[in-house]
Amino acid sequence: MQRVKKGFKPFIFISFIFFIFIIGYQNLEYNWQWYRVKPFLFAFENGEFTRGLLLDGLFITLKISSISLVLSFIIGFLSAFARLSSSPVLRSVSWLYVETIRNTPLLIQIFLIYFVISPVFNISAFLSAVIALSLFEGAYSSEIIRSGIINIPKGQYEAAQSIGLSVPGTYIKIIIPQMLRQTLPMLAGQSVSLIKDSALVSTISIYDLTMQGQRIVSETFLTFEIWFAVALCYLVITASLSFIIRCFENQFKFINQ
Repeated sequence: MQRVKKGFKPFIFISFIFFIFIIGYQNLEYNWQWYRVKPFLFAFENGEFTRGLLLDGLFITLKISSISLVLSFIIGFLSAFARLSSSPVLRSVSWLYVETIRNTPLLIQIFLIYFVISPVFNISAFLSAVIALSLFEGAYSSEIIRSGIINIPKGQYEAAQSIGLSVPGTYIKIIIPQMLRQTLPMLAGQSVSLIKDSALVSTISIYDLTMQGQRIVSETFLTFEIWFAVALCYLVITASLSFIIRCFENQFKFINQ
C-alpha cells in the first residue's frame, strides 16, 4: 500500500501540471501554428531526408556537450587526485582552480575565454565554448569525485596493500569502482547540467539549438511554438542521458551484489 501511495504522488503532480498547462493553453489569446514547426526540424524533399535548422542546432549542441562531458570528467579526476596528493603545490593549484571556477558565473567565463584568451591563441568560438564548459563542469565533478574517494574506508587501502597491490592498482581495481557506485547519481546530475548550460554558448555566436531557436523566432515570430520545440529537444537529450546513466548505475549494483 505504501508503494502505491509513493508511486501515486508523482502522477498527481504531473496531472496537476498538465491541467494547468491545458487551461493556460486555452485561455492564451495566441494564434498557434504548430504545423510550421516541422520544416524547422526535418523535411523530405524528392524522397530525401533534409535536416532543418533546429536539427542542425541540435547536432551542434550534442557535439559540444559530448566533447565537454568527456573533458570535464578527465579534468575532474585530475583535479581530485591533485587535491588529494601529498604535494602542497598540486593541492594549492587544484584548490585555486576549483574555487575560482565554482564562484564565478559560467557566462563570464565564456566571455573571458572567447573575447580575451581566444584572440591571443587564435582559438575558434567552438573550441572556446568547449574549454569553458569543460573547465566549469570539471570543477564541480572534481569535488564530487574527491568526496567519493574520501568516503572510501581506510580499511580498503590497507586490504589492498596487504595483498600486494600497487597504488595505481588499488585505485583502478578497488577505489574508483566503489567511488563511481557512490557518486554516479551526482555525476549524472552534473552531466545533465552541462547539457543545459551549453545553451549559454549561443552568446558567442555558435549556432547551437538555442541560437537557432532565436534565429527562427526573429524571422517567423513563432515564439511559443519554437521555444516549446527547443525545450522538448533538450528534454529528450537529458532524459536519454539520465536513462543511460541509470542503466550503468543498475549494472554497478548488479556487479557488486
